[in-house]
Amino acid sequence: MTRSFFGAALISLALVVPASPLAAQTTSPSEFMDLAQELLGGLVEINTTDSERGNNTVAAQMIADRLLAAGFPDEDVHVLVPDGFPTKGNLVARLRGRDTGLEPILLLAHIDVVEALPEDWSPDLLPFDFLERDGFFYGRGVTDNKDEAAIYTANLIRMRQEGFVPDRDIIMALTADEEGGSRNGVAFLLEEHRDLIDAAYGLNEGGGGMEKDGRKISNNVQAAEKKFLSFYFTATNPGGHSSLPVRKNAIYDLSAALLAVQNHDFPVRLNEVTEAFFSRSAGLVGGEMGDAMARIVDNPADQGALEILMQEAGYNSRLRTTCVATLLEGGHAQNALPQLAQANVNCRIFPSDDPEDVQARLQALATPFDVTVEPRGAARNSPASPLTDEVLGPIERITREMWPEVEVLPVMSTGATDALYLRREGIPVYGVSGIFNDMDDVRAHGQDERINIQNFFEGQEFLYRLVKALSGGGIA
Repeated sequence: MTRSFFGAALISLALVVPASPLAAQTTSPSEFMDLAQELLGGLVEINTTDSERGNNTVAAQMIADRLLAAGFPDEDVHVLVPDGFPTKGNLVARLRGRDTGLEPILLLAHIDVVEALPEDWSPDLLPFDFLERDGFFYGRGVTDNKDEAAIYTANLIRMRQEGFVPDRDIIMALTADEEGGSRNGVAFLLEEHRDLIDAAYGLNEGGGGMEKDGRKISNNVQAAEKKFLSFYFTATNPGGHSSLPVRKNAIYDLSAALLAVQNHDFPVRLNEVTEAFFSRSAGLVGGEMGDAMARIVDNPADQGALEILMQEAGYNSRLRTTCVATLLEGGHAQNALPQLAQANVNCRIFPSDDPEDVQARLQALATPFDVTVEPRGAARNSPASPLTDEVLGPIERITREMWPEVEVLPVMSTGATDALYLRREGIPVYGVSGIFNDMDDVRAHGQDERINIQNFFEGQEFLYRLVKALSGGGIA
C-alpha cells in the first residue's frame, strides 16, 4: 500500500481554501527534470509485480547502473537480493557527507507495484507502457511509488554533479514487496543489512499533497499509521437436516456476533499526530465540522463533537480502532444445517492500543452467541514518529515558499506502509513528497494510473530542497 489519500474526509477543506495566486516555481535544471522523467518511464516499463512476470531485481539494477554511470563509487551502490528470492532485489545507494557525526537520513521508496492487467485498462493504454498525454504521465506505478523512486534518484545524481556535500550521509533505499509478496525488502534490509540503511530518520510515501479542482489544499506529512490485524470469527454446530431447522444455527450465531461488531465503537484515542491534524484542520474546514475538530482535541469525551466527526469515515477512523467484517463463508450443503460458519474481521488498530485488548473486546461481543475469536497472525507495532522542529520546520518553510497558502498537515494513515518496519526498530519515518494528487481522481492501484506532470516536477523540486535542508552542507 501506499499513498495515504483522504478522499471525502477532506472534501470540506477544498471548499474553503482559495486557489493560490502563485504557481510553485520549479528551478531544477531541465536536464534533471528530463532525467527524472526518463527514470520514471524506465521503471514503469519494468514489470515489478509479485507474479511470474514481475522482477524487482531488474528495476533495482537499472537504477544502480544509472548511479554508477553518474559517478557514484561501487562501494556506495548495492543491489541486494535475498537468498532464494532472485526477483526480489533491492537497491541501497549512499551519497557521502562530511564526517560531522550526524546520523544519515534515509530516502525510502518501494519499486514493486500491484498487478495490472491490460484488459482492465482503457483500450489505448497499457499498464507497463509509459505514456505522456494531455499533461499526465500514465503507467502502473507513476503514483505508487515509482514516481518518488525516480525523483530521489534524479535528485541524488543532481546533487553529486553539482558538487553538493551534505553534513550527513544521504541513503536511498528502493525496495521490493511493499504491495504484498514473499520477501518484503525493508524487513530484509533490517534483518541482514541494517548497517547500510541505519539512519536518524527517513522520508517515505504515505503523505503528499491534496488537490481539488486544481486547488492545492494541504501538504500532508504521514507520521503515524494504524496496526493491521485480522481475526477469525468461528461458529460451530452439530448441524442436521435442513428440513428440521432449529434456532441454534452456526450462520445465525455468526451473523449476530458480526452485528455486535458493527454496532460497537472503540474508545476515542488521540496522539501527537492526530491532535495536530485535527487542530490544524479545524480552521481550514470551518463550520460545524471544524468546530467539532477543535472540540474533540480539547475534550476527547465530547460526545456531541464525536457524533459530528463520525459522519466522515476518514475522521472517525483517525479517532479510534476500527474493525469490520470483510470475508464470509459457512455451511456445506443446500440441504444441511450449517456445522461451521466463519468470517474475517479486519481491524485497523490505533497505535497505542494493545491488540490483545482488541481481541478481548471482540471476544466479549461474540461470546453471547457462542462464537470464538482468534487472531490471524500478529499485529506489527508501529509507534508514531515525533513531530520535531528539525523535520517539520523545513517542510513548513519549503511548503510556504512553493505554495504560500497551503497548510502542512501531520496525518496518521489508516492503512499501512513500509514505514512500520522502520518505526518499530526505532527509526522515525515521515511520509512527505510535495506531489499533489487530485482527491477526486485517485488511481493508484486502479485503472489508467496517472500523475499530473506539473505536479510531478514540483514534487521533484520540493524534495530536492527538502533533502538539502535536512542534510545540511553545501558545495564542496
